[in-house]
Amino acid sequence: MTTSQSSPVQIDTHQPVLSAPLKLSFDYTRSVGPTLGKFFTALRERRIVGVRGSDGRVYVPPAEFDPVTYERLSEIVPVASVGTVLSWTWQPDPLAGQPLDRPFAWALIKLDGADIPLLHAVDAGSSNAISTGARVHARWVDEPAGAITDIAYFALGSEAQGAEAVPETTDGRDPVTIQVTPSSIEIQHTASVPESAFLRGLEEGKLLGARTGDDGRVYFPPKEADPATGLALDNFVELPDKGTVTTFAIINIP
Repeated sequence: MTTSQSSPVQIDTHQPVLSAPLKLSFDYTRSVGPTLGKFFTALRERRIVGVRGSDGRVYVPPAEFDPVTYERLSEIVPVASVGTVLSWTWQPDPLAGQPLDRPFAWALIKLDGADIPLLHAVDAGSSNAISTGARVHARWVDEPAGAITDIAYFALGSEAQGAEAVPETTDGRDPVTIQVTPSSIEIQHTASVPESAFLRGLEEGKLLGARTGDDGRVYFPPKEADPATGLALDNFVELPDKGTVTTFAIINIP
């Protein structure tokens, strides 16, 4: 941008740059389609289903398209909620958002009736308690919602015992067609020198731009270099708090 209503501003480049934690979050919303919709609806009822491919193999989770012929798959096949560990690795320090808040195993589990293994968490207690070939069973959350997280984790043993045993459920809710997956990332953002000057200006109620020399194009917010010439934007200017709309877009989804 250019402006004739600007005044030079002296910036102390020896000031430390600003740094602060920054959290970005976004709810990823998708339609699941007919095949995965049946899978998620079954999970909500504490059941697990797969889909049969052209070669007869049963995929869990269901594959929407045949890996061999690339044709759409639709033959839903019920499978068991118990299976066999094919391989595993130990997670000694769980991260936020993972299935368990204590050390656990990630395992490829071939459920009885399936041919393709499912990746999930196994609450084994210790790495010495789990092994390839171990039998495990699903432990369900108290209130299934129609997502893979309805399986809280897998536990050792071929079947649930006592209070672990939770019956399948059915309700009058519509089939699952939409899934909303919250995603977020937290970083420590360290601002550049121009960005730090811009933010300090905002704190003082000033709008700062920057340009190269005395007659260069003014960029707001300021950048480190002029994108047209590559020269440093080392001349900071204070801008008025009024301007003209040049382009706009209407956001219909809040």
